[in-house]
Amino acid sequence: MALRWGRLGRVLPTQDYGCMNSNSERVTTVHLGQYTRETANEIAGELEKAGIVWWYKEPGWLSQVWEYGVRLFVDKSRLAESKVIAERIVAARNQ
Repeated sequence: MALRWGRLGRVLPTQDYGCMNSNSERVTTVHLGQYTRETANEIAGELEKAGIVWWYKEPGWLSQVWEYGVRLFVDKSRLAESKVIAERIVAARNQ
């Protein structure tokens, strides 16, 4: 059984040999933003609910000295929708 990354750090099984989207088309990701781990987890959950392909990058053991948080990347074709989701979550967490 193939695996894919789910919410930050969770590995989920797939049926499509590791493809995150069922129709196996290529997806180009773009940078959505850099967030705290908690905010990134919440955004990731909402992206999954919306069916948006996403990916994350945590700082490496050395770069964590100057980099904060987690960088999120999303499907380029759904960037506008992803930004709305991220802005809504960030605004709610900053209240």
